[in-house]
Amino acid sequence: MSTDLKVESQCNEVCLKANRMLGLIKRTFVVKTPEVMLNLYKTLVRPHLEYCISAWSPHYQKDKKLLEKVKHRFTRMITSLKSLQYEARLGNWDCGPWKKVEIERI
Repeated sequence: MSTDLKVESQCNEVCLKANRMLGLIKRTFVVKTPEVMLNLYKTLVRPHLEYCISAWSPHYQKDKKLLEKVKHRFTRMITSLKSLQYEARLGNWDCGPWKKVEIERI
């Protein structure tokens, strides 16, 4: 958090960490079925996005979009869903982690 109490830097750091984890997943795992990828997302990426989110809750639209980009990138990594639009990729699963970032909070 900066001296003017904006959380932009926190959102940027969180997104960098989450994107690094996505790069790790992309380089390391060959099998990218939805089940495997969902477990990897829940284990490796989502904790970075949700860590202390109640304290730095992003309320600016640009910060929410930045966090949403991480999920967008992740859903493109799943080979069976790659050809679908983003909203359709999210709609294919009816489980909680695929909701919008502002709904996803614990």
